[in-house]
Amino acid sequence: MKKYRIAVAGATGAVGREMIKMLENRNFPVESVKFLASERSAGSKLTFNGKEYTVELLTKDGGKDTDIALFSAGGSVSKEFAPHFAADGCFVIDNSSAWRMEKEVPLVVPEVNPGDLKKDKKIIANPNCSTIQMAAALKPLHDFAKVKRVIVSTYQAVSGAGQKGITELAEQSKAWAKGEEIPAASKFQYRIAFNLIPQIDVFDEYDYTKEELKMTNETKKIMGDDSIMVSATCVRVPVFRSHSESVWIETEKPLSPEKAKELLSKAEGIEVIDDAANKKYPMPLDAEGKQVTYVGRIRKDISNAGNGLTFWVVSDNLLKGAALNAVQIAETLIKNEIV
Repeated sequence: MKKYRIAVAGATGAVGREMIKMLENRNFPVESVKFLASERSAGSKLTFNGKEYTVELLTKDGGKDTDIALFSAGGSVSKEFAPHFAADGCFVIDNSSAWRMEKEVPLVVPEVNPGDLKKDKKIIANPNCSTIQMAAALKPLHDFAKVKRVIVSTYQAVSGAGQKGITELAEQSKAWAKGEEIPAASKFQYRIAFNLIPQIDVFDEYDYTKEELKMTNETKKIMGDDSIMVSATCVRVPVFRSHSESVWIETEKPLSPEKAKELLSKAEGIEVIDDAANKKYPMPLDAEGKQVTYVGRIRKDISNAGNGLTFWVVSDNLLKGAALNAVQIAETLIKNEIV
């Protein structure tokens, strides 16, 4: 089997570390690997497949002698460095929002739109974490019944805000449990421990947040259908890992819960947990560390005489929502003989 020269930019961050784990766990065909980061992290050590590596400084010539680079270093860094990597012939799979809505940049969930990957499209965008899991669940339903409208509320874990979000929830929760004064919010707008914050990112002029607009715009691009109407409400919840979503869809053709379960059960990367009588449904704890997207609570919308269906989607936001999807894109490049 052919092997490939891999780079991970932003390797010491939460998603970067998960990317490294995914490359290991999925036995990615690696010929050589290098880990890149900012001056602050350069010189630190990371282990891959039992061997220790020194983290190198990310530079504009880092794409030379590299086949695929996984970027998780933030939007501004990606804008600065990704074009140089691409110019050197390296495929860049970027986890930031920098390239997602660029017309010529593929925005890919491998189970949904692998055909968007092309030899001449060197920069590839990894979608927003909350969009990925919803698109994966929508795809088989859309193919069968054509989804016309989506209304979604998300329940997003603090790890979506990085290590600072995880630390803030942990410190506030510990203080509460000890009866001590709870530390003031710094990463989030308000205290996150034992609270919900219905704001992720900043508001636009219509009072939607950037996170909500990402779900709207990215879903249309990934599904290849601008006619799908999407409205999202994104909420930060005091969960460390795994995003959950309550999704309502209206379809053009009738779609029964039974048929939806059948379609989803056969879909790649989806696992259905749906047994209301025995209280079985997916939860964040179930999804943590798992490489699948879970769907449950599939039911007909009793308030809608038309073709309304409601379901619940849960996935590990650091895996399928970020690192796993990026590595799967790289695997698809290889499978389709693009790289």
